[in-house]
Amino acid sequence: MPYLQLTLPCSETDQPRYERTLEDVGALAVSLQDAHLDDADEQAIFEPGVGEIPLWDEMTITALFPAETDGLVLLAAMESFDPGLDWSKVRFETVEDQDWERAWMDQFQPMQFGARTWIVPWNHDLPGEADTPGAAVIRLDPGLAFGSGTHPTTALCLRWLDGLATEGALQGRDVLDFGCGSGILALAAMKLGAARAIGVDNDPQAIIATADNAERNGVRIDTFMPADEPAATYPVVVANILASALDALAETLAARTAPAGRIAMSGILAGQEDDLLLRFAPWFDALRVAREDDWMRIEGVRNARPVSA
Repeated sequence: MPYLQLTLPCSETDQPRYERTLEDVGALAVSLQDAHLDDADEQAIFEPGVGEIPLWDEMTITALFPAETDGLVLLAAMESFDPGLDWSKVRFETVEDQDWERAWMDQFQPMQFGARTWIVPWNHDLPGEADTPGAAVIRLDPGLAFGSGTHPTTALCLRWLDGLATEGALQGRDVLDFGCGSGILALAAMKLGAARAIGVDNDPQAIIATADNAERNGVRIDTFMPADEPAATYPVVVANILASALDALAETLAARTAPAGRIAMSGILAGQEDDLLLRFAPWFDALRVAREDDWMRIEGVRNARPVSA
């Protein structure tokens, strides 16, 4: 089903008026993006504060209308609704409907992390380099959950797990994947020799995606919502979530990591690591960081200090 797509530039100041007008004249959907996306003036918004809805100073607003909509009639209606706005830069084009998630998946290619770990889309042929007895191959369909290996935070955690396996520190161990998303890290742990993997996430879609991907890979991952998670300790813990969540869950993650156990945390923007290093220092020794692009990983070894009740 095709749509009539409208795009126009606007400022943060005028954005509410444009959006209100578009909705009132029958827009099926309205979206915003940085007007300087992919150029040197791009304004990245990674982790807004609680209750904040930050926008760019200059943005492009896009709206979809039924395909049969007459653009000239629509333009006249918008000018009549709010004549104080500049409608001279409106552009119209017809776009075909498509499954954007599946369109992205068509561009999702096999990727290697570390010495043995491969992420291969479920509908992609196995690369020759991954078709070896020692390769740990994860067949993946992220679905609606985060975690495909393309994001630096996931890549940092995958390489950490691959390194643990090379050290012999993963074989036969239980692994907790806190914030499991698609289940990619729990799956990697199982393929690299872990005895058992537990996934925890507060998103029901993540629980579904993890279960589906586990079945696709012929392994079992026990999944829980946080309220149902068993109070246990694990020799290996990985948490790829936002820095604010890591801060809030510090005691929980420390309590879940067994003495001398290993932890890796990501979802941390460069510049956020120092506060988290201080936050986790009471319970973890040998803390160190790794970086990829603008993202950080923190890893450490659990000491014997108990977590206060």
